[in-house]
Amino acid sequence: MGKLFGTDGIRGVVNAGLDATLAYQVGLAAAVVMAKETGKSRPQVAIGKDTRISSDLLESALIAGLCSAGADVLHLGVVPTPAVAFLTVEMGADAGIVISASHNPFEHNGIKIFNSQGYKLRDALEGEIEEIILSGQLPALKTHGDLGRVIHKDEEETRAYIDHLVSTVDTDFAGMRIVVDCANGAASATAPGLFARFPKLHADILHAQPDGININNGCGSTHMEDLKAAVVKGGYDLGLAYDGDADRFLAVDEKGEDIDGDQIMAACARVLQAEGKLNGNAMVGTVMSNMGLHIFAKENGMELHCTPVGDRNVLEKMLEHDFVIGGEQSGHTIFRAYATTGDGELTSLQFLQVLHRSGKKASELVADCRRYPQVLINLPVESKEKKEEIMAAQALKDAVQAKEAALQGTGRILVRPSGTEALIRVMVEAQTEEAARACAEELVDVIKIL
Repeated sequence: MGKLFGTDGIRGVVNAGLDATLAYQVGLAAAVVMAKETGKSRPQVAIGKDTRISSDLLESALIAGLCSAGADVLHLGVVPTPAVAFLTVEMGADAGIVISASHNPFEHNGIKIFNSQGYKLRDALEGEIEEIILSGQLPALKTHGDLGRVIHKDEEETRAYIDHLVSTVDTDFAGMRIVVDCANGAASATAPGLFARFPKLHADILHAQPDGININNGCGSTHMEDLKAAVVKGGYDLGLAYDGDADRFLAVDEKGEDIDGDQIMAACARVLQAEGKLNGNAMVGTVMSNMGLHIFAKENGMELHCTPVGDRNVLEKMLEHDFVIGGEQSGHTIFRAYATTGDGELTSLQFLQVLHRSGKKASELVADCRRYPQVLINLPVESKEKKEEIMAAQALKDAVQAKEAALQGTGRILVRPSGTEALIRVMVEAQTEEAARACAEELVDVIKIL
């Protein structure tokens, strides 16, 4: 990771680490780097945002920086992160920028950049942007007719994105009843219109009234209690949950039980395998993928390739081997036939299609991808440097080794630093939740004294 860019762009609490000055500088530097990369004097950059109260502030500063350096801005308004990736390619833009902190609380925000192919900007270009900003060698500002301009594409391009999503399925979902949680985030701008395109599908919408501070607040894929209650009370076939920027999708079955990203990917991969479309007979997960997914893959004659956490890492492995599906337990799922990044609404349509065609209940569809009890504890630390110090500590390594030996091959331990927050994440899987929790808490106690 760089000094500004983490595993998923630049993140921070707005005006306490991430402010308009930095956003302006990112705009200036990005315009210079894109002009150099493309050879164009006036690169075009698409910008979309989520519903946070700070997104307008950061958007204005980014636009000011881009236009001051001579780049034109294609203004998309509030749209999901994957919509920016798709529309960057669709419109022929030279880059796309998303203003979002995804599943994080509203006071956080972030800046993420896609290249002209809709993939996250490679490390070298992020490094060039960082160098321009951190060196203080900001470019000379354009004047007169060389200034960039803003072209508003909000409604037109949102419809184009929804058209694309609809085109990826071949069913009318007749007879299905679902409830959709938009997390008061970017999906609020697209999900109601998307599901209205299927008149034989009954879809009710939850948490689609963003006010700037209620994004991810007791709702969405990180807080599914409301959705579970609604599914059970209303007798729905499935509950759909997105996160703040709608690049994640998790589900709730008809009993009100969680369906995680591993199970969603397993159900979709099995259909791709049956249709002869599962390249390499493989899917890509991460080190966080549940043991149940590993067992599912083995029992179904599939290979499961695991990468470090992060959809960027998943995608790199997919591109390297031409794999068609990959994802994270947290709900980032990538279908390379249709997208260049994780797309919550796209994934939900694919899963709904698999469910509809199966004739099964959702709980039955995912039953053979068992989830082993997993406990995840997020331990706050004071700084990035402290994270690094803890992860390098021999005492932690010894404690993890001892606990792994005690599990005797019936569980799994993963201790890792968050790439976007000041946290150490301790994950333990075991045959029982009690055993997993006890192990995780003992490791947390070790970390606390480091």
